[in-house]
Amino acid sequence: MPNEFSTPSKPNPALAATPRRRLVLGGIASLGALQRLPAAALAAGLLCTGRARGAAAPQARTFVQGLQQPWGLAFLPDARLLLTQKGGTMVIASADGRTLSAPLAGVPAVAPSGQGGLLDVCLDPDFEREPWVYISYAEPGSGTEAGKAGTAVARGRLRGNALHDVNVIFRQLPKVPGSGHFGCRLVFGRDKTLFATLGERQLKTPAQDLQTHLGKVVRIQRDGKAAPDNPALQSSGKRALPEIWSYGHRNPQGAALHPRSGELWLTEHGPQGGDELNIARAAKNYGWPERSYGCNYGSFMSGCEIGNGRHAPDFVEPLTTWVPRSIGPSGLCFYDSPLIPQWRGNLFVGALAGRALWRLTLDGDTVVQREALFDSLQERIRDVRQGPDGALYLLTDNSDGRVLRIAP
Repeated sequence: MPNEFSTPSKPNPALAATPRRRLVLGGIASLGALQRLPAAALAAGLLCTGRARGAAAPQARTFVQGLQQPWGLAFLPDARLLLTQKGGTMVIASADGRTLSAPLAGVPAVAPSGQGGLLDVCLDPDFEREPWVYISYAEPGSGTEAGKAGTAVARGRLRGNALHDVNVIFRQLPKVPGSGHFGCRLVFGRDKTLFATLGERQLKTPAQDLQTHLGKVVRIQRDGKAAPDNPALQSSGKRALPEIWSYGHRNPQGAALHPRSGELWLTEHGPQGGDELNIARAAKNYGWPERSYGCNYGSFMSGCEIGNGRHAPDFVEPLTTWVPRSIGPSGLCFYDSPLIPQWRGNLFVGALAGRALWRLTLDGDTVVQREALFDSLQERIRDVRQGPDGALYLLTDNSDGRVLRIAP
């Protein structure tokens, strides 16, 4: 939904010169970088002020502290916060943010090395009737898979300070060595099917292999079975794994459902540059590792973009990318509250390497403006969620992690 920061309805020639639905701003870390932008970019209005005339400026305040690398956040019906910590523990913060519970019992063992660990958390759409909590995590292998790991999704009923009846409903196939690119965000669709975003475990080519879950978005039912209306994909005469919804992803660590269209939007890490914002649509191929606006590690020069960068016509073109430097996008949230009216309808992206919160202004599914906020905090933003009070809540990815509350 356009707001007062949207560009006029007439075509913007500066934006029209970019590939379809793609806006590229190279490594802008703050509004201070305006003075380093070319005059043409300033004239095109590619950055916005972040404050409506007469509106109070949102401020970041510590709401919860004392966390150990928090990764995912879900609000319980009574406004308490359910928080995952990368090392393998989950805690509950009181609704006022002042107290933390002891670690919850029943959380499965995780592989916490590298980018692995306990990852995202979300509540069942019918939580108040059946209090299922869903978690994603890096699951260590055992037996013949010892030394390997893969992303898994489990669920358990939350009662008191424990998860009960815990069972693993999905396992990424295959488990592989290494400790990178697990994904994994969990988002329920309007039809109560569950999306899970899966990294390609730094192996690149399996993202195009429909016989694996690596580099895919999967869509499953609440018991873990493949959604029956998933796309019937085929590769080399073989039917794809039935859980696959979309493919060609690198490491999607941000996901959110559009509040009006109901479509799943993703952010994913590029290599050197080339972080992407996409809409994950059924049966679509997003190009990794054949195309990227980023460059292979060790190669950073003009023309180094993988596959010459442009995705179309073979693959889906990203809505926007970050070049030449990656921001490390993690966490994604559509803001839809009157508490901060100048931000209503905007999309927010957490940044790890970029250490900021990015605000994107949309016109439909076109990104027309964007800016980095709160970069002066120099915090790695792992997740961003809208709270029941209309404020934005950010997780800072540190050993002394916090929840920040963003409000006027």
